[in-house]
Amino acid sequence: MTQAWVTLTDVDGREIDAPTEDELAEALAAVYATADDASAALRFGYDDGLMYVAEVSAEGRIRFEEWSDRDCEMALALPRSMRASQSEALALWRFMARRQVSKIRELAWA
Repeated sequence: MTQAWVTLTDVDGREIDAPTEDELAEALAAVYATADDASAALRFGYDDGLMYVAEVSAEGRIRFEEWSDRDCEMALALPRSMRASQSEALALWRFMARRQVSKIRELAWA
């Protein structure tokens, strides 16, 4: 049976499996509070295949990637990017945590 997973990598590089909504909000608060090149990423995927990555940087830049597997062997689409407020980034991460990839694809990407 295919198992879905979600992993958060915070600004310190710490990985948190199945993060809570509070942990997502805390990670984004840490990103947006820094003036350097800090970033945090939320990854969602399945044990036997697809993986999605949404990385948020301190200047509010979000990069969304779709991969064939955890090893990032083959990109399934060109990376998408946008600028977003902290609350918009949290909304996107909520979509990721809920496996709502179609809603992410519908956002206004640059």
